[in-house]
Amino acid sequence: MAVTSPFAGSIPELAFAVLDAAPVTYAAAPTLAFSLRIDCDGERAIRSVLLDTQLQIAARRRAYDEGSRERLTELFGPVKDWGTTLHTLLWTRTTLSVPAFTGSTVVDLPVPCSYDMEVIASKYLDALPGGEVPLEFLFSGTVFYAGAGGQLQAARISWEGDAEYTMPVRVWRETMDHYFPGSAWLRLPKDSFDHLCAYKARHALPSWEAVVDALLEDE
Repeated sequence: MAVTSPFAGSIPELAFAVLDAAPVTYAAAPTLAFSLRIDCDGERAIRSVLLDTQLQIAARRRAYDEGSRERLTELFGPVKDWGTTLHTLLWTRTTLSVPAFTGSTVVDLPVPCSYDMEVIASKYLDALPGGEVPLEFLFSGTVFYAGAGGQLQAARISWEGDAEYTMPVRVWRETMDHYFPGSAWLRLPKDSFDHLCAYKARHALPSWEAVVDALLEDE
């Protein structure tokens, strides 16, 4: 007599939890790895998951000191208006292929970090002297599983799947310091860069640091 699986014909329900975050030591660019636990109802055998993730910074859910408020004015406007202008920021969107598992699994979710201060998430994180950053992970994608009779089935993961994680600011700083120790990056239009090159040559300045220092002294 054939044995019918108790899950035959049902779509797996997935739950998500972020356990930890740490810098990726060897990568082409600064990268954070979030340790992500995925649980499936019962002991379901999952063939794979194509997981889409939207990572957001819940900026309203932390306090800011005077220095941070001053640096974040560019993002949120004057502090007196923060009741309406302080809002959730999109950090990134990424896709991860999760291999087969039964019941639950833990995988690393890599998130690239940029030190381009034109990128909103970088500008926000760099403005914080310490403490923690409240993050929200929204998940979607496709789960592949065995249906009745063992045939491969696919189902969409609802955007209702989510998780929260409070990341220490030091984790982001350690990541950036590992790849760019003691440095920050500033993107300039080509015309502005050409003017700086001419200024550097005209004053026989030995480095870009010397250029910036000289310009600031002229103020």
